[in-house]
Amino acid sequence: MPFLLPLLLLAPQGYDPEIEAVMNRKRKEKAEAAASAAAAPPVAPAQASDGRIPVPDKYAAKFQACLDQAVESPEKGVAFAQQWRIDGGSFYARNCMGFAYARAERWAPAIVSFEQGADEAERGGEMVQSGRLWAQAGNAALAGGDAAKARDDFDAALARGLPDGVEKGEVHLDRARALVALNDSKGARDSLDIALEQVPKDPLAWLLSATLARRSGEMKLAQAHIARAVQLSPDDASVALEEGNIAVLTDQEDVARSAWQRAVTLAADSPAGKAAADNLSRLPAAKATP
Repeated sequence: MPFLLPLLLLAPQGYDPEIEAVMNRKRKEKAEAAASAAAAPPVAPAQASDGRIPVPDKYAAKFQACLDQAVESPEKGVAFAQQWRIDGGSFYARNCMGFAYARAERWAPAIVSFEQGADEAERGGEMVQSGRLWAQAGNAALAGGDAAKARDDFDAALARGLPDGVEKGEVHLDRARALVALNDSKGARDSLDIALEQVPKDPLAWLLSATLARRSGEMKLAQAHIARAVQLSPDDASVALEEGNIAVLTDQEDVARSAWQRAVTLAADSPAGKAAADNLSRLPAAKATP
């Protein structure tokens, strides 16, 4: 079925399945952070294995109040953080300020706030905290479309010695996204391989790896990694879309059809669902079974 191979190449290139997956994850994290900020107790440093900035008791109440203000209104959060910084809020105030700016999608001042907080933390000998803030700056830069800035900030985060596990894995995952945007496939592959070791249960890591492998023509690797993503996240339309993309390029029309139909069923109105529907319309009609 060689006529199927150009299918994806002929499709509009404005949509990427991994971008939709990332945005879904970021929206979910944003909502969860807002909910947990109002209810969760302060995180002790030894417990901060999920990438959040752990806050000591000295700053915990003010930090929580600042987050609450930012959730209610980004402008109120910025004002609170500015006053708290003057009153001795240290880099925690700058962290909250960056959070408030990010809530407003004001990425440039968010980057500045996180980077200034990272510098202040490092001057105080808090190297891991500095790394976490550099990582937040990188994500703000990536959200704002500055992939080169994001790469540099992620490199700075990793240079500060983030712990193994989720924190390091997520930074490498985000660094890979920045490098893909910069057309540095080799660098992206290096970071993705590390991310897969550090966060092997994150379906987004396997999805990004599969997509990069497809783009690089490494179809066996793409098949293996998208299979893992499907196993970990069978109800993700972006994963189903990419499963179909890889299947059609490896002459598995039935698998592609099934995967794309699943993507449409899961999220017909999403970019992934619409792209899957468009791909389905390009397939020849299925033959009726006797």
